[in-house]
Amino acid sequence: MLLKDKVALITGGAGLNGLGFATAKMMAAQGARVVLLDLERADPAGAAAQLGPQHLGVVADVTDKASCERAAAEVLARLGRIDILFNNAGITQPRKTLDITGADYDAVLDVSLRGMLYMSQAVIPAMREQKSGSIINTSSVSAQRGGGILGGPHYSAAKAGMLGLGRAMAREFGIDGIRVNAVTPGLIATDINKGLIPEDRMKGILEQIPLNRIGEPADVAGCVVFLASDLAKYLTGVTLDVNGGMLIH
Repeated sequence: MLLKDKVALITGGAGLNGLGFATAKMMAAQGARVVLLDLERADPAGAAAQLGPQHLGVVADVTDKASCERAAAEVLARLGRIDILFNNAGITQPRKTLDITGADYDAVLDVSLRGMLYMSQAVIPAMREQKSGSIINTSSVSAQRGGGILGGPHYSAAKAGMLGLGRAMAREFGIDGIRVNAVTPGLIATDINKGLIPEDRMKGILEQIPLNRIGEPADVAGCVVFLASDLAKYLTGVTLDVNGGMLIH
């Protein structure tokens, strides 16, 4: 198994049709003990129970530094180590540039970008002590193409910021055995976009995707598991496109 005896933290992981939970299932199948971090209303404990009794659900707000530190401390106290962090929590808003308010901007950047920073800060000391660790960040194709299909420009900014922050972290912490990489999903069939794209528009979107289909959560999960595992032990600072060819460079 690729992740035998590893402890993996996944933020925004309690949504049963989301990228986080799909990754949790695949990591569990590969031998990891998984900790789902999410807001209380998302019921991370209930989601973790579906994975099995050896997995944990922890309430945490990634926009709050103290909450991230408490969550990491709880995991270390209960499981003894942290090997993998999947910074997956994020929100989106369908706004045009001139319609973005300060509150909109803060909300979107806080969850994706500030959350990535705070959660990474919370786990890196333990990874440093172990001299090993893998951090994977969920960015987006919108960070690269200048706008997404549903998210506004502030969503693109947040996801582009995650790429820059992740690369800087990869340079800083490689000496400590910590790898930092990113996935950039295209359009994936999750609850965040369910029913929001009319059929005629979907036809046009599919015409831009060489594989001619919308992605599934498991498509992204497989890439995250790869980056978390020793199969990718010489990869850091990498951006892995997971978009069916929508963005061929």
